[in-house]
Amino acid sequence: MERAFVAAGGLLIAGPDPTGAGNVVPGFGDQREIELLVEAGFSPVEAIKIATLNGALYLGRDKQIGSIAAGKNADLVVIKGDPSKKISDVENVEIVFKDGIGYDSQKLLDSSERPLRPVLNDRPHLSSGW
Repeated sequence: MERAFVAAGGLLIAGPDPTGAGNVVPGFGDQREIELLVEAGFSPVEAIKIATLNGALYLGRDKQIGSIAAGKNADLVVIKGDPSKKISDVENVEIVFKDGIGYDSQKLLDSSERPLRPVLNDRPHLSSGW
């Protein structure tokens, strides 16, 4: 369906849809969505563009964000590997840059290793169905 939408001239954009219950984690959800776009038949480069530049185009902000170029605002990730050739490399994030500050991905993960299930169990109204 996504391929047909793009073939018909549609601008496909990507991003996880937060549920409010903590079931979708930005970053990890973005990575998985890029992989799913490749599984749906897009090339890795097309999938990366859908997840980055296309959102900026939709917002009319492609002159400021969405790709890497001199003078643009750049929140970005440094990845070990080449996701344009092997899309699963998109999961190998080493550094995240946000507002000009680099964050070590592994240190961030290590600092937040509390599993999701106990968080939901602390709030019974959100844990039903788990």
